[in-house]
Amino acid sequence: MIQTEHLTIRRVEADDWKAIREIWAAVAGTWAAQYDTPNDLSDEAAEQRIRRWALFGRSREHRFYAVCLGEQVIGYYALHLREDTYELGYCFHPAFHGKGLAREGLAAVLDEMAPLKQEGITGIEAGTALANTPSVRLLLSLGFRQTGTEKVSFYKDEEGRDIVFDGGRFLLAW
Repeated sequence: MIQTEHLTIRRVEADDWKAIREIWAAVAGTWAAQYDTPNDLSDEAAEQRIRRWALFGRSREHRFYAVCLGEQVIGYYALHLREDTYELGYCFHPAFHGKGLAREGLAAVLDEMAPLKQEGITGIEAGTALANTPSVRLLLSLGFRQTGTEKVSFYKDEEGRDIVFDGGRFLLAW
């Protein structure tokens, strides 16, 4: 468990599925939803997915962290080992955007992971839409640097054509 000034960060537990589904549902109604893979919000799908996350427990390959403000899960970080780097994903309930909590929590998680460089891990990678300026600012404020761009699509228009946006690739190298 990681404790910051405002947050408790712990591994995701199976019982977190309702809170995480609520986060997904809230984000689905925002402008940011266009920049991420849609989540199945049914009880069964959400519960199964979060139970799988919880099974990884203390896994080195997959790390799922619940970010809690008091007892409330307000977001999460997901890290997946890809050869010698981790790929980072994150999501926070929109009610907590713009308050510095994602940065506070992620800084603490990155500090906890830094000793992995002794095991050959060279850094953390992340991708985000370049138009998602809050996410870009978050990554840059933590020392990530943009290493490239890519065309990304998660949705189709009414005529079945991909809706494409510019994504940025970011790296925090150790």
